Amino acid sequence: MFSVELLLSARLFLHPRLLGNRLFFLSNLGQGGHLSLYAMDYGGSVPEPLLPPQIALQNPELIGGSSFEIFPKLGKIMVMLDHNGDENYQPNFIPLEGGVPEPLFPETFSHYRLACAHVDTENNMAYFSGDAHDEQMYVSFRANLETGRLDKLGQSKWGMYPDGVSKDNREVILVEGYTMGDNVMYRWTEDQPEAKLLAGIPLEKRTPDQHVPLSSFGHAYYTAGNKGLLFYTSLFSDTYGLGYLEPDNPQEVRPVNITGIQHSGAGELYSLKHIKGNVYSVGYNIDGCSWLYEGQFDEAALEMRLNRIIVGQGELSNGVLENAYYDEDSDRYALSFCTATSPSQIYTVEGSDRQKIVKHTRERILGIPQELLSPGEDASFISHDGLRVSARLYLPAPSLGYEGARPLVYYIHGGPQGQERPDFTWFSMPLIQFLTLNGFAVFVPNARGSTGYGLSYTKKVDRDWGGNDRLDHVHAMTQVLPKDSRVDVKRAGVIGRSYGGYMTLTQATRHPDLWAAAIDMFGPYDLNSFTERVPESWKPYFALAIGDPVKDRDFLTERSPRTYVQQLTCPLMVIQGQNDPRVIERESRDVVENLREQGKEVDYLVFADEGHDVLKFANRVRCYNTIMEFFKKHLQG
Repeated sequence: MFSVELLLSARLFLHPRLLGNRLFFLSNLGQGGHLSLYAMDYGGSVPEPLLPPQIALQNPELIGGSSFEIFPKLGKIMVMLDHNGDENYQPNFIPLEGGVPEPLFPETFSHYRLACAHVDTENNMAYFSGDAHDEQMYVSFRANLETGRLDKLGQSKWGMYPDGVSKDNREVILVEGYTMGDNVMYRWTEDQPEAKLLAGIPLEKRTPDQHVPLSSFGHAYYTAGNKGLLFYTSLFSDTYGLGYLEPDNPQEVRPVNITGIQHSGAGELYSLKHIKGNVYSVGYNIDGCSWLYEGQFDEAALEMRLNRIIVGQGELSNGVLENAYYDEDSDRYALSFCTATSPSQIYTVEGSDRQKIVKHTRERILGIPQELLSPGEDASFISHDGLRVSARLYLPAPSLGYEGARPLVYYIHGGPQGQERPDFTWFSMPLIQFLTLNGFAVFVPNARGSTGYGLSYTKKVDRDWGGNDRLDHVHAMTQVLPKDSRVDVKRAGVIGRSYGGYMTLTQATRHPDLWAAAIDMFGPYDLNSFTERVPESWKPYFALAIGDPVKDRDFLTERSPRTYVQQLTCPLMVIQGQNDPRVIERESRDVVENLREQGKEVDYLVFADEGHDVLKFANRVRCYNTIMEFFKKHLQG
């Protein structure tokens, strides 16, 4: 049978940047199999490591900002480093040709967990959001990397994120966020350094019965001459769109009409980036697949005219765009793209008509013909209360020769405000393919609370963890999947990561009759202890999004798997990273110790050098094999 090493033989190529004739990117090429920073010549050359081999970078999707940025005038690269997944990200400089990292502003930044929100590489400026280690506070900073000057722009216990910056770096848009989609914009200027409210109603100024529209302000850009601000918002569409206001006259946010859309299907707008002049890129997530357009903004008409497709057709279709970077000097896009059955590759999109596509990597899965992998099929369903839930079912390829109804693995994504997509890059898709190669069917729902289907859908999980989201899964297992003769729901196992781990524990303890096995990967077990154990600066958000640890203690107890753990009947495995700051190791150890005290069967796998993920090659191999052996034993045996 096919080994997981064959699936993981395709290395990761992520977060590409162009500088002249050089491509810079993240990859797990090295001997340790962890992510690091590399460079190679345009068109291909032996990749050169730029960091010492013992330093591991983390999943760029967890960082909340850039993993690295290049400052050509300084001859430096800024890299965001933590320690084996502890997420205490700090900016460091290395030479352009690589070298030993040197911390930036360590006297100040050592007190914060940093995210790089914006850079101006022409003027050697960088903007950071830092959440404090020892108090409920976020602080925004402006750093002049050439002179060493560091300015504090604003602070808030809710999060204060530098979002838009004027061309001369004298004005900064700061976004204060409460929960998903609920935020306000402030304007900081050098002339008036105390940030002033620009749009939205701050949380502390709202009355108890006041209805405040969800704004989702973000991705803000000053237009020519700093006349206006163009940004992403949900004020005018549940599936997001663009808004505009004039900072000097901000009475109202006005909608921007978008024309030239070529895609069809359900989804949402998710990104806006300034390219040059009045040219922008606009990104869409449609049925889980990426579309990226280039368009021109007519400020007088308030219209974004999309006139070129960068991603979404031909070779760059039916998959996920991990990152796209525009290099103005060469007028090229560098991007990383993958699908459900093909690994991440680096491409450039070139030419004035954006029709030339150059593939710079040839990563492939060794020894497994692509026809043996499962592309999945739509398995969306109408849930218990009439809500449509998007889902996919991955079945073993017919040529593998499996007969009869297949044992089922029910996979629940994290977040909860995330989405499972046809993305071979990260943990879930190689696991799904590994399971189908070994004869399992894998059902992957994007239950309510997921992103990708509009803001109102995403918000349905706020303050309802373990409520209607739980019932979506129960409905699928009792009313939908039993009607499919290709799967055997009597041999079903459930698995999930992070929030998906919480839901796995919830399913296994509250609906034990549905499951023959369960695997929890770093999932919250007790919502009271979980919200107490998260970093101090994260607690205000969780009090709003999940429940207040004082006022809502009984509710959090009622929604905690711990309350129902005595009902668990199936074998359980718990997987955890020792350095995880989100769901700390003690939270998972509580599950294990409690169950073992009851004499129940539970396995515990801890990775000493991982955080809220499993990234390093040897760890991934061990993790996937352990999961496979567990499900084979309990679902196929």
